[in-house]
Amino acid sequence: MASTRETPTAFRQSLTKNPTLNLLTNLTLREIRAQYKRTALGRIWSLINPLATLAIYSIVFGILFKSAPPVGTNSGLDSFVLWMACGLIPWMFMSNSIIQGMGALQANSGLLTKVYFPRHVLVTSSVLGLATTFLTELTVLLAIMTVAGGPRVLLYIPILLVVVLLNVGFVLGIALGLSVAVAYFGDIQHLWGLFNQVWFYASGVLFPLSIVAGGQATLLAHGWNIPLVKMFELNPAYQFITAYRSVLYDFAIPSPMQWLVLVAWTVGTLLVGAWIFQRFQGRVVEEL
Repeated sequence: MASTRETPTAFRQSLTKNPTLNLLTNLTLREIRAQYKRTALGRIWSLINPLATLAIYSIVFGILFKSAPPVGTNSGLDSFVLWMACGLIPWMFMSNSIIQGMGALQANSGLLTKVYFPRHVLVTSSVLGLATTFLTELTVLLAIMTVAGGPRVLLYIPILLVVVLLNVGFVLGIALGLSVAVAYFGDIQHLWGLFNQVWFYASGVLFPLSIVAGGQATLLAHGWNIPLVKMFELNPAYQFITAYRSVLYDFAIPSPMQWLVLVAWTVGTLLVGAWIFQRFQGRVVEEL
């Protein structure tokens, strides 16, 4: 998150004039403007970054390893690149939002020591700023899917927005909890970096669940009864990515059970994250 450039006096005046909602709006707009400030291509980078990552993984897994994606249920799509894009773009949003949100308090430590305001808005605005970029990327992906699979995908835009809303709540809950944890234990940032790498491969971004099932069968044949498929299904990131693929790649509505799982993870992380933040935010300024 970009550190604030506002003076404490100006910020205090803005806070006095505006309620929390307006303050959150102003900080979110600041985050959006700061994302690609002083770059020649500006917001075009929000498309270049995922496209470059997508190209690399497509070459490695689609061409070299010849991974075969599932055929779209209603769309009839049979494209590894498009299938992976529907998982990679949401994953990048989740990963970047958590990392940036957990560092939001540290990035604004100078402001926190001079002005009192609801501290959660720093974390929330950080996540919301990246959510706007995510929506831009999804809009481009929707346009591609419309060309590749037909305009039927446009009928599922309301469903897609609900999934995005739940996803934002999920990552916000994690970011809130980690943002105060980092203030007390700086090692958490490094530990999260390691966990994030494992989480990426355990979320089914690059390969379908059928490959995981095959790996589980191979392990079982060698005497290792490891429930890999169940472990994947319990992973909230996998559930969100599967929901995105249902809408964008299959042109279908996620199942009722999947909706239940998404809502449960979102509500659970928000409640736990908000409780941790509220419980430990009092000494954050002293610990930063």
